[in-house]
Amino acid sequence: MEAGKPSLSADQYFCPMCLDALNEPVTISCGHSYCMDCINDYWDKSDTPGIYKCPECRETFTVRPQIKRNTMLKDILEKLKGAEADVGPSQSYAGPDDVSCDVCSRRKRKASKTCLTCMASYCEAHLQPHRKSEAFKRHKLEEATGNLQEKLCAQHHKVLEIFCRTDDTCVCLLCVATEHKSHDTVTPEEERTERQSQLGEKKAEMIKRIQEKEEKLAEMKETIVRIQSSAEKEVQEHEETFKSMLQSIEKLRSEVTEVIRDYMQRKVGKVKELMTKLENEIKDLKTRDTDMTELSQTDDHVHFLKRFQYFCDSLGEEDKFNISINEDFLPDTLRISFSEMKKSLEEMSSWEFVKSSETEVDNPGYILHNLRSRNGLLKC
Repeated sequence: MEAGKPSLSADQYFCPMCLDALNEPVTISCGHSYCMDCINDYWDKSDTPGIYKCPECRETFTVRPQIKRNTMLKDILEKLKGAEADVGPSQSYAGPDDVSCDVCSRRKRKASKTCLTCMASYCEAHLQPHRKSEAFKRHKLEEATGNLQEKLCAQHHKVLEIFCRTDDTCVCLLCVATEHKSHDTVTPEEERTERQSQLGEKKAEMIKRIQEKEEKLAEMKETIVRIQSSAEKEVQEHEETFKSMLQSIEKLRSEVTEVIRDYMQRKVGKVKELMTKLENEIKDLKTRDTDMTELSQTDDHVHFLKRFQYFCDSLGEEDKFNISINEDFLPDTLRISFSEMKKSLEEMSSWEFVKSSETEVDNPGYILHNLRSRNGLLKC
Protein backbone atom coordinates (compact mmCIF):
# COMPACT_ATOMS: atom_id res chain seq x y z
CA MET A 1 0.00 0.00 0.00
CA GLU A 2 1.26 3.47 -0.84
CA ALA A 3 2.30 5.37 2.26
CA GLY A 4 0.11 8.50 2.25
CA LYS A 5 0.62 11.65 4.18
CA PRO A 6 -1.16 11.84 7.54
CA SER A 7 -4.79 12.96 7.35
CA LEU A 8 -4.49 14.48 10.81
CA SER A 9 -2.60 17.58 11.77
CA ALA A 10 -0.93 18.71 14.96
CA ASP A 11 -3.43 21.51 15.54
CA GLN A 12 -6.25 18.97 15.85
CA TYR A 13 -4.69 18.02 19.20
CA PHE A 14 -5.30 21.33 20.89
CA CYS A 15 -5.40 22.50 24.48
CA PRO A 16 -8.98 23.40 25.55
CA MET A 17 -7.61 26.35 27.50
CA CYS A 18 -5.22 28.14 25.14
CA LEU A 19 -6.89 26.65 22.01
CA ASP A 20 -3.48 26.02 20.48
CA ALA A 21 -1.60 22.81 19.73
CA LEU A 22 -0.67 21.02 22.94
CA ASN A 23 2.70 22.05 24.31
CA GLU A 24 4.26 19.65 26.86
CA PRO A 25 0.95 17.71 27.10
CA VAL A 26 -0.09 16.38 30.54
CA THR A 27 -3.10 14.27 31.50
CA ILE A 28 -4.99 14.60 34.79
CA SER A 29 -6.86 11.82 36.57
CA CYS A 30 -10.17 12.45 34.76
CA GLY A 31 -8.44 11.72 31.45
CA HIS A 32 -8.35 15.18 29.90
CA SER A 33 -5.14 16.59 28.55
CA TYR A 34 -3.77 20.13 28.72
CA CYS A 35 -0.57 22.06 28.27
CA MET A 36 1.46 21.75 31.45
CA ASP A 37 1.73 25.52 31.91
CA CYS A 38 -1.98 26.08 31.18
CA ILE A 39 -3.36 23.68 33.80
CA ASN A 40 -0.84 24.72 36.46
CA ASP A 41 -1.60 28.40 35.87
CA TYR A 42 -5.34 27.69 36.00
CA TRP A 43 -5.13 25.97 39.38
CA ASP A 44 -2.65 28.53 40.77
CA LYS A 45 -5.15 31.31 40.07
CA SER A 46 -8.22 29.45 41.31
CA ASP A 47 -10.79 31.53 43.24
CA THR A 48 -11.52 28.62 45.60
CA PRO A 49 -8.32 27.52 47.38
CA GLY A 50 -8.26 23.80 48.18
CA ILE A 51 -10.72 22.91 45.40
CA TYR A 52 -9.40 21.92 41.99
CA LYS A 53 -11.62 21.40 38.95
CA CYS A 54 -11.09 20.05 35.48
CA PRO A 55 -11.68 23.02 33.12
CA GLU A 56 -13.43 20.71 30.63
CA CYS A 57 -15.60 18.18 32.53
CA ARG A 58 -15.72 20.25 35.76
CA GLU A 59 -14.86 17.22 37.93
CA THR A 60 -13.84 18.48 41.38
CA PHE A 61 -10.82 17.34 43.40
CA THR A 62 -10.16 18.26 47.02
CA VAL A 63 -6.49 17.40 46.65
CA ARG A 64 -4.55 18.93 43.83
CA PRO A 65 -4.29 16.19 41.19
CA GLN A 66 -0.88 14.93 40.28
CA ILE A 67 -0.18 15.76 36.66
CA LYS A 68 1.78 13.38 34.49
CA ARG A 69 3.43 13.96 31.18
CA ASN A 70 1.61 12.20 28.34
CA THR A 71 4.62 10.79 26.53
CA MET A 72 2.63 8.99 23.86
CA LEU A 73 0.63 12.11 22.98
CA LYS A 74 3.82 14.15 22.86
CA ASP A 75 5.39 11.67 20.40
CA ILE A 76 2.29 11.77 18.19
CA LEU A 77 2.35 15.56 18.10
CA GLU A 78 6.04 15.66 17.21
CA LYS A 79 5.50 13.18 14.36
CA LEU A 80 2.55 15.16 13.02
CA LYS A 81 4.51 18.43 13.20
CA GLY A 82 7.41 16.78 11.36
CA ALA A 83 5.06 15.51 8.66
CA GLU A 84 3.51 18.94 8.26
CA ALA A 85 6.95 20.54 7.95
CA ASP A 86 7.70 18.18 5.04
CA VAL A 87 4.61 19.31 3.17
CA GLY A 88 6.22 22.70 2.31
CA PRO A 89 5.30 26.35 2.27
CA SER A 90 1.86 25.73 0.75
CA GLN A 91 0.80 24.18 4.08
CA SER A 92 1.75 27.26 6.12
CA TYR A 93 -0.93 29.03 8.08
CA ALA A 94 -2.73 31.93 6.40
CA GLY A 95 -1.65 35.45 7.21
CA PRO A 96 -3.79 38.61 7.14
CA ASP A 97 -3.21 39.13 3.41
CA ASP A 98 -3.45 35.47 2.39
CA VAL A 99 -6.44 33.50 1.09
CA SER A 100 -7.35 30.97 3.77
CA CYS A 101 -8.65 27.45 3.32
CA ASP A 102 -12.45 27.21 3.62
CA VAL A 103 -12.30 23.65 4.99
CA CYS A 104 -9.82 24.01 7.87
CA SER A 105 -11.98 24.03 10.99
CA ARG A 106 -9.68 25.74 13.48
CA ARG A 107 -6.49 27.46 12.51
CA LYS A 108 -6.78 28.25 8.82
CA ARG A 109 -4.03 27.22 6.44
CA LYS A 110 -3.05 29.20 3.39
CA ALA A 111 -5.11 28.16 0.35
CA SER A 112 -3.19 26.94 -2.68
CA LYS A 113 -6.09 26.72 -5.17
CA THR A 114 -9.64 28.00 -5.59
CA CYS A 115 -12.29 25.76 -7.18
CA LEU A 116 -14.73 27.77 -9.31
CA THR A 117 -17.10 24.80 -9.36
CA CYS A 118 -17.27 24.41 -5.59
CA MET A 119 -16.73 28.19 -5.11
CA ALA A 120 -14.31 27.41 -2.28
CA SER A 121 -10.59 27.67 -1.61
CA TYR A 122 -8.49 24.74 -0.37
CA CYS A 123 -5.12 24.22 1.25
CA GLU A 124 -2.88 21.53 -0.22
CA ALA A 125 -4.11 18.89 2.24
CA HIS A 126 -7.82 19.50 1.54
CA LEU A 127 -7.16 19.83 -2.18
CA GLN A 128 -6.13 16.16 -2.46
CA PRO A 129 -9.66 14.91 -3.35
CA HIS A 130 -9.70 17.29 -6.33
CA ARG A 131 -6.33 15.97 -7.46
CA LYS A 132 -7.04 12.26 -6.98
CA SER A 133 -10.77 11.63 -7.27
CA GLU A 134 -12.41 11.28 -10.68
CA ALA A 135 -15.53 12.98 -9.31
CA PHE A 136 -13.62 16.29 -9.16
CA LYS A 137 -11.75 16.06 -12.46
CA ARG A 138 -14.17 18.47 -14.19
CA HIS A 139 -13.92 21.06 -11.49
CA LYS A 140 -12.19 24.23 -12.57
CA LEU A 141 -9.18 25.11 -10.41
CA GLU A 142 -7.32 28.42 -10.51
CA GLU A 143 -4.88 30.33 -8.33
CA ALA A 144 -6.23 31.04 -4.88
CA THR A 145 -8.44 34.12 -4.86
CA GLY A 146 -10.51 35.69 -2.15
CA ASN A 147 -12.97 37.69 -4.28
CA LEU A 148 -15.25 34.79 -5.15
CA GLN A 149 -18.39 36.95 -5.13
CA GLU A 150 -17.01 38.89 -8.10
CA LYS A 151 -16.95 35.66 -10.08
CA LEU A 152 -20.66 34.93 -9.49
CA CYS A 153 -23.59 36.20 -11.51
CA ALA A 154 -25.66 38.49 -9.30
CA GLN A 155 -28.91 37.22 -10.87
CA HIS A 156 -28.35 33.46 -11.15
CA HIS A 157 -25.49 32.95 -8.65
CA LYS A 158 -23.58 30.96 -11.25
CA VAL A 159 -19.96 31.29 -12.28
CA LEU A 160 -19.27 34.03 -14.82
CA GLU A 161 -17.89 31.98 -17.71
CA ILE A 162 -18.78 34.12 -20.75
CA PHE A 163 -18.02 37.70 -21.80
CA CYS A 164 -20.74 39.60 -23.68
CA ARG A 165 -19.17 42.07 -26.10
CA THR A 166 -22.55 43.61 -26.90
CA ASP A 167 -23.12 44.71 -23.29
CA ASP A 168 -19.44 44.75 -22.33
CA THR A 169 -19.93 42.57 -19.26
CA CYS A 170 -19.24 39.09 -17.91
CA VAL A 171 -22.25 36.74 -17.75
CA CYS A 172 -23.04 33.17 -16.75
CA LEU A 173 -24.33 30.40 -19.04
CA LEU A 174 -27.94 31.04 -17.97
CA CYS A 175 -27.57 34.70 -18.98
CA VAL A 176 -26.29 33.59 -22.41
CA ALA A 177 -29.33 31.36 -22.84
CA THR A 178 -31.77 34.13 -21.91
CA GLU A 179 -31.28 37.92 -22.20
CA HIS A 180 -27.87 37.64 -23.96
CA LYS A 181 -28.99 34.95 -26.40
CA SER A 182 -28.40 36.88 -29.65
CA HIS A 183 -25.41 38.89 -28.38
CA ASP A 184 -21.80 38.67 -29.47
CA THR A 185 -20.22 36.45 -26.80
CA VAL A 186 -16.75 34.98 -26.32
CA THR A 187 -14.83 33.34 -23.51
CA PRO A 188 -13.14 35.61 -20.96
CA GLU A 189 -9.78 34.21 -22.11
CA GLU A 190 -10.39 35.33 -25.72
CA GLU A 191 -11.51 38.79 -24.66
CA ARG A 192 -8.59 39.05 -22.26
CA THR A 193 -6.12 38.27 -25.09
CA GLU A 194 -7.53 41.07 -27.25
CA ARG A 195 -7.76 43.59 -24.43
CA GLN A 196 -4.32 42.65 -23.15
CA SER A 197 -2.82 44.11 -26.34
CA GLN A 198 -4.98 47.23 -25.92
CA LEU A 199 -3.79 47.48 -22.34
CA GLY A 200 -0.21 47.27 -23.60
CA GLU A 201 -0.86 50.18 -25.98
CA LYS A 202 -2.50 52.19 -23.20
CA LYS A 203 0.40 51.42 -20.91
CA ALA A 204 2.92 52.55 -23.55
CA GLU A 205 0.91 55.76 -24.00
CA MET A 206 0.81 56.21 -20.22
CA ILE A 207 4.57 55.75 -19.96
CA LYS A 208 5.06 58.31 -22.73
CA ARG A 209 2.83 60.82 -20.91
CA ILE A 210 4.69 60.17 -17.66
CA GLN A 211 8.01 60.83 -19.41
CA GLU A 212 6.67 64.03 -20.97
CA LYS A 213 5.37 65.28 -17.63
CA GLU A 214 8.61 64.33 -15.89
CA GLU A 215 10.55 66.30 -18.52
CA LYS A 216 8.19 69.24 -18.00
CA LEU A 217 8.66 68.92 -14.25
CA ALA A 218 12.43 68.95 -14.71
CA GLU A 219 12.12 72.10 -16.86
CA MET A 220 10.05 73.76 -14.15
CA LYS A 221 12.65 72.89 -11.53
CA GLU A 222 15.35 74.41 -13.76
CA THR A 223 13.14 77.48 -14.20
CA ILE A 224 12.87 77.84 -10.43
CA VAL A 225 16.66 77.65 -10.15
CA ARG A 226 17.08 80.32 -12.85
CA ILE A 227 14.49 82.60 -11.22
CA GLN A 228 16.12 82.22 -7.83
CA SER A 229 19.57 82.82 -9.29
CA SER A 230 18.44 85.93 -11.18
CA ALA A 231 16.61 87.29 -8.14
CA GLU A 232 19.65 86.71 -5.94
CA LYS A 233 21.89 88.47 -8.45
CA GLU A 234 19.47 91.39 -8.64
CA VAL A 235 19.28 91.62 -4.86
CA GLN A 236 23.08 91.60 -4.65
CA GLU A 237 23.34 94.43 -7.18
CA HIS A 238 20.86 96.56 -5.25
CA GLU A 239 22.62 95.69 -2.01
CA GLU A 240 25.83 97.09 -3.48
CA THR A 241 23.97 100.21 -4.66
CA PHE A 242 22.43 100.87 -1.26
CA LYS A 243 25.69 100.07 0.47
CA SER A 244 27.48 102.59 -1.71
CA MET A 245 24.77 105.17 -1.03
CA LEU A 246 25.01 104.64 2.72
CA GLN A 247 28.79 104.93 2.59
CA SER A 248 28.53 108.20 0.62
CA ILE A 249 25.96 109.61 3.03
CA GLU A 250 28.06 108.54 6.00
CA LYS A 251 31.14 110.16 4.49
CA LEU A 252 29.20 113.36 3.77
CA ARG A 253 27.79 113.36 7.31
CA SER A 254 31.29 112.99 8.74
CA GLU A 255 32.71 115.80 6.60
CA VAL A 256 29.83 118.19 7.33
CA THR A 257 30.11 117.45 11.03
CA GLU A 258 33.84 118.12 10.90
CA VAL A 259 33.32 121.46 9.11
CA ILE A 260 30.70 122.58 11.61
CA ARG A 261 32.77 121.55 14.61
CA ASP A 262 35.87 123.27 13.16
CA TYR A 263 33.88 126.47 12.67
CA MET A 264 32.52 126.13 16.19
CA GLN A 265 35.98 125.73 17.69
CA ARG A 266 37.33 128.78 15.86
CA LYS A 267 34.40 130.93 16.94
CA VAL A 268 34.55 129.69 20.52
CA GLY A 269 38.35 130.31 20.62
CA LYS A 270 37.84 133.89 19.46
CA VAL A 271 35.14 134.48 22.07
CA LYS A 272 37.33 133.01 24.81
CA GLU A 273 40.19 135.33 23.76
CA LEU A 274 37.90 138.35 24.09
CA MET A 275 36.64 137.03 27.43
CA THR A 276 40.22 136.89 28.77
CA LYS A 277 40.88 140.44 27.66
CA LEU A 278 37.64 141.62 29.15
CA GLU A 279 38.38 139.87 32.45
CA ASN A 280 41.80 141.60 32.63
CA GLU A 281 40.24 144.98 31.98
CA ILE A 282 37.63 144.36 34.65
CA LYS A 283 40.40 143.49 37.09
CA ASP A 284 42.32 146.66 36.17
CA LEU A 285 39.22 148.80 36.55
CA LYS A 286 38.50 147.33 39.93
CA THR A 287 42.06 148.18 41.01
CA ARG A 288 41.60 151.77 39.81
CA ASP A 289 38.29 151.92 41.60
CA THR A 290 40.00 150.96 44.82
CA ASP A 291 42.69 153.58 44.23
CA MET A 292 40.06 156.18 43.51
CA THR A 293 38.27 155.31 46.73
CA GLU A 294 41.48 155.75 48.70
CA LEU A 295 42.23 159.03 46.86
CA SER A 296 38.83 160.44 47.71
CA GLN A 297 39.53 159.87 51.38
CA THR A 298 43.03 161.45 51.57
CA ASP A 299 43.64 164.67 53.52
CA ASP A 300 46.60 165.64 51.37
CA HIS A 301 45.19 168.16 48.90
CA VAL A 302 48.33 168.37 46.77
CA HIS A 303 48.48 164.59 46.43
CA PHE A 304 44.80 164.46 45.50
CA LEU A 305 45.21 167.00 42.71
CA LYS A 306 48.18 165.24 41.18
CA ARG A 307 46.55 161.78 41.21
CA PHE A 308 43.21 163.01 40.04
CA GLN A 309 44.58 164.04 36.65
CA TYR A 310 46.11 160.55 36.26
CA PHE A 311 42.78 158.83 36.82
CA CYS A 312 41.07 161.11 34.35
CA ASP A 313 43.65 160.51 31.63
CA SER A 314 43.92 156.72 32.11
CA LEU A 315 40.27 155.90 31.50
CA GLY A 316 40.53 156.50 27.77
CA GLU A 317 37.84 155.41 25.38
CA GLU A 318 35.46 152.51 26.03
CA ASP A 319 36.46 149.26 24.24
CA LYS A 320 33.74 147.52 22.19
CA PHE A 321 33.30 143.78 22.63
CA ASN A 322 30.38 143.19 20.28
CA ILE A 323 30.38 139.57 19.02
CA SER A 324 28.32 138.58 16.01
CA ILE A 325 27.08 134.98 15.89
CA ASN A 326 26.10 133.45 12.57
CA GLU A 327 23.93 130.37 13.17
CA ASP A 328 24.16 129.28 9.54
CA PHE A 329 27.31 127.23 9.67
CA LEU A 330 26.98 125.97 6.08
CA PRO A 331 26.73 127.81 2.77
CA ASP A 332 23.23 128.33 1.43
CA THR A 333 23.91 126.26 -1.69
CA LEU A 334 24.97 123.26 0.37
CA ARG A 335 22.00 123.70 2.72
CA ILE A 336 19.64 123.74 -0.26
CA SER A 337 21.26 120.57 -1.63
CA PHE A 338 20.79 118.86 1.74
CA SER A 339 17.13 119.85 1.81
CA GLU A 340 16.55 118.43 -1.69
CA MET A 341 18.35 115.21 -0.79
CA LYS A 342 16.24 114.84 2.36
CA LYS A 343 13.03 115.26 0.36
CA SER A 344 14.21 112.69 -2.21
CA LEU A 345 15.04 110.16 0.51
CA GLU A 346 11.70 110.72 2.23
CA GLU A 347 9.95 110.22 -1.10
CA MET A 348 11.87 107.01 -1.76
CA SER A 349 11.09 105.65 1.70
CA SER A 350 7.37 106.05 0.96
CA TRP A 351 7.46 104.06 -2.28
CA GLU A 352 5.09 101.11 -2.38
CA PHE A 353 5.61 98.33 -4.88
CA VAL A 354 2.05 97.01 -5.15
CA LYS A 355 1.38 93.97 -7.32
CA SER A 356 -2.17 94.70 -8.41
CA SER A 357 -2.72 91.70 -10.70
CA GLU A 358 -1.14 88.51 -11.96
CA THR A 359 -0.51 90.18 -15.32
CA GLU A 360 1.55 92.92 -13.71
CA VAL A 361 3.35 90.44 -11.49
CA ASP A 362 4.53 88.47 -14.50
CA ASN A 363 5.60 91.64 -16.28
CA PRO A 364 9.04 92.77 -15.01
CA GLY A 365 8.56 96.12 -16.73
CA TYR A 366 5.92 97.08 -14.13
CA ILE A 367 8.34 97.52 -11.26
CA LEU A 368 11.02 98.85 -13.59
CA HIS A 369 8.65 101.60 -14.74
CA ASN A 370 7.74 102.30 -11.14
CA LEU A 371 11.42 102.92 -10.40
CA ARG A 372 12.17 104.98 -13.50
CA SER A 373 9.19 107.25 -12.89
CA ARG A 374 10.99 108.38 -9.72
CA ASN A 375 14.47 109.55 -10.54
CA GLY A 376 15.18 110.62 -6.99
CA LEU A 377 17.48 107.69 -6.36
CA LEU A 378 19.57 108.40 -9.45
CA LYS A 379 19.51 112.07 -8.62
CA CYS A 380 20.95 111.38 -5.18
